[in-house]
Amino acid sequence: MLHVNKILPQGQGLAPVLLKRAATVELDWDVRQKSRFDTTDSQGRQLGVFLPRGTVVRGGDVLVAEDGSMIRVIGAPQPVLVITHCTEHGTPFDLLRAAYHLGNRHVPIELKPDHLKIEPDHVLADMLRAMHLIVNEKQEAFEPEAGAYGASSGGHSHGHGHGHEHHDHDHGHGHGHDHHSH
Repeated sequence: MLHVNKILPQGQGLAPVLLKRAATVELDWDVRQKSRFDTTDSQGRQLGVFLPRGTVVRGGDVLVAEDGSMIRVIGAPQPVLVITHCTEHGTPFDLLRAAYHLGNRHVPIELKPDHLKIEPDHVLADMLRAMHLIVNEKQEAFEPEAGAYGASSGGHSHGHGHGHEHHDHDHGHGHGHDHHSH
């Protein structure tokens, strides 16, 4: 068994040619949120992964084995609920409301500009549909937001400035919507 105890978030600093040549391993979210697990890579090698406690492995991260070989992580497709707003009766703001309600329930959520993803849960699906959102079951990789307070962020640091001086235009959307059952 090949031991792995180092992770390079998103393959930082590695040449693209090295990333292309690296073995891969497809892992679902349940496995990627563990810091210790066994798996098999695309070259058939047995890997024993022992990362620092609290490490979350993301799709695109690179694991480094004790022999120096690299293994690129791919988020495996898994059952997810994809949540979108109703273009006929709703607005994109409905997704923001949904994210708020899901966050209040401490549900892991993948946030995208035009949709949300959560793990399957029929009670939450019913709640979201009652909020006039569209909920579809799909098989896709799941990359929920990291926790806001560090340890669960998997060592990802995002240092960049956010200048918003150019946003002086109006986004008035005073539409009244009559909701019909879908």
